[in-house]
Amino acid sequence: MILSYNEVIPKKFINLDGIPYEVLSSHVFRKQQRKPVNQTKLRNLLNGKQIEKTFHQPDKIESAEIEFRKIKFLYQNKEEFWFCEENNPKERFKIDGNAISIKFLKENSLVDAMFFDDKAIGIKLPTKLDLKVVEAPPANKGNTVSGANKPVKVETGDFVTVPIFIKEGDIIRVNTEKGEYVERVTN
Repeated sequence: MILSYNEVIPKKFINLDGIPYEVLSSHVFRKQQRKPVNQTKLRNLLNGKQIEKTFHQPDKIESAEIEFRKIKFLYQNKEEFWFCEENNPKERFKIDGNAISIKFLKENSLVDAMFFDDKAIGIKLPTKLDLKVVEAPPANKGNTVSGANKPVKVETGDFVTVPIFIKEGDIIRVNTEKGEYVERVTN
């Protein structure tokens, strides 16, 4: 599918020189008497690097054909992340650590994988995940100078800043896009 310059908007996937990009931001504007342009920020889906690109009115941009499939995260070995198809554990494959955001990724969890030219190029975590707190420093009385927050370690090994009432063993909901605490989950 071919897109015009003003259809390149956030959350769309485009193909530039055979490389898939996700559009992170776009701003269509007109500078004085000139023709309008679309200034965008793009993320390369193969290596994760961000670039800025300006599209002009006559530009025709090819939409990238990204297919989403459910896959299961199996384990991590150094910089290799191994997955399998949801219903076929024998079909194992790896995704390069540079191409994926592995923060908050739990073993045996189902995620959406992005496939380009039938090759897995990245994953999309759910926006919110429930994680167990495995290490939490004790709450000190009167410690409200720091906004009454403290860092805790969750089951994936990552750290999240939470309110001081969160203790070890609690289940918390985390926004995976921002890496922030959302709420405590009641059992």
